Amino acid sequence: MATLHVLSHSPFADTRLDSCLRLLGNQDGVLLCGDATYALMPSSTQLKALQSLVDSSQLFALDEDLSARNLPLPAGVNSLDYPAFVELSLRFDKVNTWL
Repeated sequence: MATLHVLSHSPFADTRLDSCLRLLGNQDGVLLCGDATYALMPSSTQLKALQSLVDSSQLFALDEDLSARNLPLPAGVNSLDYPAFVELSLRFDKVNTWL
């Protein structure tokens, strides 16, 4: 069963992203929103860790949050608006929000 993992907290403030990546299963998805999009900062170790998963997992980021933080969309990451986020959540068997 594929799970969509939703993260909204900065990867520089705690270890939620690291914990999520350790538990990620094949065909799972990761959606970064809010301050979690800082993981996509160019040359960051978090971005490198996420990009290493592109072959086995799907990576997404909310376009509004990327724009608000002036972050570029890295290769291998798909941008979404809110209606697409809703559709995406319905494509997965489960949605896990890392609060």
